[in-house]
Amino acid sequence: METKIRLQKFFTDAGVLSRRACETEILAGNVTVNGIRAEIGMKIDPETDTVCWNGKEIRSNNGSSSRTYIMLNKPIGYVTTMSDEKGRLSAADLLADVGTRVYPIGRLDMYSDGLLLCTNDGDLANKLMHPSHDTSKTYIVTVKGHLSASDAARLAEPMELDGYRLRPVEVRLLTATETMPDGTPVSQIEIILHEGRNRQIRRMCDTVGLKILRLRRIAEGKITLGNLPAGKWRHLTDEEVAYLKSI
Repeated sequence: METKIRLQKFFTDAGVLSRRACETEILAGNVTVNGIRAEIGMKIDPETDTVCWNGKEIRSNNGSSSRTYIMLNKPIGYVTTMSDEKGRLSAADLLADVGTRVYPIGRLDMYSDGLLLCTNDGDLANKLMHPSHDTSKTYIVTVKGHLSASDAARLAEPMELDGYRLRPVEVRLLTATETMPDGTPVSQIEIILHEGRNRQIRRMCDTVGLKILRLRRIAEGKITLGNLPAGKWRHLTDEEVAYLKSI
């Protein structure tokens, strides 16, 4: 019976790194197996092989430990990586009291805020982050200037980024005549994406000449941020976890 598994799966099962993050660490030379530098695609036996990351041994839980599912309201100024070589504030700082190591499902850039799902369930994380997965993500985008519904609708028109034709997005003008305390006129738009291209909303807005002042994610599928305070986290409910596993 085959007992070996891919090294990336070992890390996700242990609740330490996502597969993508694991590949990055392997390529950087930070992972060893039995004292030998690991390579992409390597398989290991969790029962007999010794796996180290940055010199620290990683132990498998064989998928038997309880899984943890977290919703974090990430503030602006925090990166979503669990460690940062530049010493910037990260999601790990906000999740230090969870009691077990979890990692983000997907990304939310440093200058955006809002809902960030985190878990140590590698299988679920990889399913939700796979490019073929189309769970909707809802954002409230504050842009400079007074907009009309037709201005906002330009974002929903067919668009290409780097030669890739974006999937259709849903756009709705929420407010068109707000003013910031300094007198700057602003508008709010709701944008619903069905894919997660790198910095997609920011690049879409650049394309149509809109300056983003705030980008906030408020929902993933049916899971909503609600009134969770900035910088705080909560466990997902059993119903929310079941929903994520069903989509």
